[in-house]
Parts: sequence; C-alpha cells; structure tokens
Amino acid sequence: MSDKEHCNHNHQYGGQAVIEGVMMRGEKDLAIAVRKGEGDIVLRKEKVNSVTDRFSILGKPFVRGVVALFESLIMGMQALTFSANQVAEEEEEELTTFEMVTTIVVALGLAILLFVILPATAIKFIQQYIESNLVLNFIEGMIKISVFLLYIIGISQLKDIKRVFQYHGAEHKVIFNYESDLPLSIENAKQHSPLHPRCGTNFLLIVMVVSVLIFSFFGRPAFLNRILIHIALLPIVAGVSYEIIKQAGKKDANPIIKLVATPGLWLQKLTTREPDDEQIEVAIKALEGVLEQED
Repeated sequence: MSDKEHCNHNHQYGGQAVIEGVMMRGEKDLAIAVRKGEGDIVLRKEKVNSVTDRFSILGKPFVRGVVALFESLIMGMQALTFSANQVAEEEEEELTTFEMVTTIVVALGLAILLFVILPATAIKFIQQYIESNLVLNFIEGMIKISVFLLYIIGISQLKDIKRVFQYHGAEHKVIFNYESDLPLSIENAKQHSPLHPRCGTNFLLIVMVVSVLIFSFFGRPAFLNRILIHIALLPIVAGVSYEIIKQAGKKDANPIIKLVATPGLWLQKLTTREPDDEQIEVAIKALEGVLEQED
C-alpha cells in the first residue's frame, strides 16, 4: 500500500467496477486493476484522450456532461473487455470500432425502449383521465424509475453481478479514502461508506427526475411526438444532470443539491456491496496507478 498522502483535489476522481477489478480515471489518465485467478493483480495504465482537449467548447458546463457520458461508455466497455480477458487468462483482444459502436447503439436502443417508448405507451392509455401535465409527467417518471429498479433487482441476483457490486463498493470506499487526505490503505478505506454521491447510479436517477421537470414544459403532445421530444431532449437532460451530480460530490455542496442526490444514495444500496480486503486492495492499486501517472 502507498503511505503517500494525496491532497490535490482540483480534479474529481472516479471509476467503475469491472470483472474482478476496478477502473479508475483521473483528468488525463486511467488505470485498470484486475485480480487474476492465481491472485496476482494486473495493472494497465492509459492516457485519456478526451475530445474536449481538441474542442474546448465541448468542455463547457451543460455540454461536457453529454461528452463525458459517451466517453465513459466507450472507456467502460474497453475496461470490461480487458478485465474479462484477464480473468479468462486469454490474450487481450480489444473491441473493434464496429463492435463498440454496435454495442453502444444496442444499449441506447434498449434504454430508449425501456425508458422512453414503454412509459410513453403507458401514458397514452391514461392521459385522458388526468388533467395536470405535471402529474402526468410525474407518473411517467415513476414508471421509468420502477422499470430501472426492477432491472437492478433482477441482475443483482446473479452471482457474478454481486461480485461486481462488491468492487463497486470498493471503488467508492477508496475514492472516499483519497478525498479524506489520509494515506491510501485497506484500513483507511474500510472506514468509509460504499455509497458515493458522484456514482453513476445517482446520475441515472437524477436523469429521471430532471426529465420529469423538463418534459413538463411540453404539455401533452401526440404519442409519436412525445417519443421524439424525449429523445431530442436527452442531451439537455444529461447535461443538466451531470452538473447536479458534479456539485453533489463536493464537500461544500448546496443543501438543495445534496437533497436531490439523496435518493440516489439510497438506490446505491442495491448496486453496491461491502467489499472484502482483497477487493479494496485492487481498487487502491487502480487509483495509485492513476496518481503515479499524474505526479
């Protein structure tokens, strides 16, 4: 373990649980740590080449959230591929551009089906009985959240997913450890909560809440128009939600922002599990891998 204290918090570090490991990302670097079957930890370090480095306008507030979302999807898929190959003790085979694009398109298509078309279809059959557009959008939001909860509860029953959720908890504990200005260590990380306000789970829930508020300004359009408006406004919803989640992760966050982020912390009780010492060690190795590159 490193006994070095890292106190430069100008950048908010974050990560993602992968198969038997953790990916941590800094401002310009990322590292993936994976524990192989024989117990060794494999560490892979990379530079982060963000499109915002070439086009500064894409790094502006309310725009950067959309960019960050797509870049996180791509890096997350690459990290998952690397971890899967390490656990299987196979040679690393990166996803091709076509495979990445196809997977993202399929994932987005499924998300639109579950969280746009399905709720809009339900609203189509009940809107004649409800006069308030706000109430109607609130019901639609509740449908989205219910579908999301059922999905999370369903996959959480899988053994492999439970392991990923433990690494998810380890990632959060280590980030908290870093942000506390204490040396990175298993004992220090264990003192912290596995629930973190900047978590992607928080982001998804905030997206649903923000969508209810924004879509309320569009009345009750026809079924097809409703779907198209929802899809067209997704970048705006994602951009606003990103700014909220970014503020919620600060120590001096506005009380209202903290209140908005609180339900997401509750939801993380479904997507995180208490990790063991070995899983925390892997998360520490991943964060150290990023910090070493940025020193």
